[in-house]
Amino acid sequence: MVESAAVLRCPECGCAGLYRDGIRSLANGESVQRWLCRNCGFRFSEKGPQGSTQPLQKTSDLLRHVSIIETKSLKGELGIVYDRQVCVSQTKAMINLAEVAGKTTTDAGTSQTTQQDIKGKIVEFAWYLKKEGFAESTAKRYIQSCHTLTSLGANLLDPESVKGAIAKQKWQDGTKLNYVNFYDTLAKFLRLKWERPRYTTTAKFPFVPLEKEIDLLIHGLGKKTSTMVQLLKETGMRPGEAQRLKWIDIDTERNTITLNLPEKHGRSRMFNVSTELIQRILSLPKKNDSVFSKSQNSIASCFGSTRKRMAREYNNPRLLRISFRTLRHWKATTEYHKTKDILHVKEMLGHRSIDNTLIYIHLEKALFGDPGQQEFHVRVAHNVEETCEFVKAGFEYVCEMEASKIFRKRK
Repeated sequence: MVESAAVLRCPECGCAGLYRDGIRSLANGESVQRWLCRNCGFRFSEKGPQGSTQPLQKTSDLLRHVSIIETKSLKGELGIVYDRQVCVSQTKAMINLAEVAGKTTTDAGTSQTTQQDIKGKIVEFAWYLKKEGFAESTAKRYIQSCHTLTSLGANLLDPESVKGAIAKQKWQDGTKLNYVNFYDTLAKFLRLKWERPRYTTTAKFPFVPLEKEIDLLIHGLGKKTSTMVQLLKETGMRPGEAQRLKWIDIDTERNTITLNLPEKHGRSRMFNVSTELIQRILSLPKKNDSVFSKSQNSIASCFGSTRKRMAREYNNPRLLRISFRTLRHWKATTEYHKTKDILHVKEMLGHRSIDNTLIYIHLEKALFGDPGQQEFHVRVAHNVEETCEFVKAGFEYVCEMEASKIFRKRK
């Protein structure tokens, strides 16, 4: 008798959590069920009765066992959070599809790739991304890209099929380039050779709104969403970083917020914020450890609907271009305009490379003009008291003449 799936265990680690990994039809007519261990990733085969050919085992226990594992697999030990789950009905549909389609045998006695093979590779790829230290957001995007290309009819194990699927889409070249970069990583994992298609993209300057437009949105949003927008405006955090904020990170005595869980391998930061923002945060309900207990997609949905309504009410289509990411660009540009210190802006944004920060120098020049053409208020300090007052008022030191110090501030 063949050991049933209910008691079948991985010969490597002894775990009973297994995935179907396809059927291999041998040259002698026998069939072998392949399995993938959910715990350690070990792949092994289960041989059927001597001389029998079983395209797929159809016992209710086996179907139930596989369905349960696949329903909760992608949110287990891999630590990768997905927008979609493989439910029981989807699992049964894939198994029935494999039964109908069958498998053809090659000269070497191995079977051609089916949807079950690709599915198993996606699971292995998710574990590979985690082991290689990819950021959770990047891993999530890569896995979603796998599902997108598969839904478009691409065979992930065939580079030419992937190139064809990407070429048929009416995407911008920048989007196509993102999928090419993603498949570079997948091809490396699968040890496939492929030639990158020649998609190029031109870097565009991001949209930077006016501060009064941001404030207009803040006043029109609900309590939680407006607090999120105010936080992004004052700190320049990434939206995912703000979503990770904990109550313990809020210092009400010093009016500071500490970011210890940055995204994209960025640096941890500490921000000095306004009393108004601290009061907004403290007014939110404390349902758990997170300040923003709702998901980022939920908050973004509320933001998008309100933004659309206000753009129509105020007849200002520019409001439609404001996003959570836009607030980060606004903060970086205005901060550089105030300080003229690009290293300070780099540290504030958490960039590890200054190359990612230099764009804000060009943005500041384009939006605020050439410093040589700007008008200034000029003050002269004759003693220490006057000097301190000018510094407190935001004046910057220019030079010293005839024992007096000259300060200026933009009009």
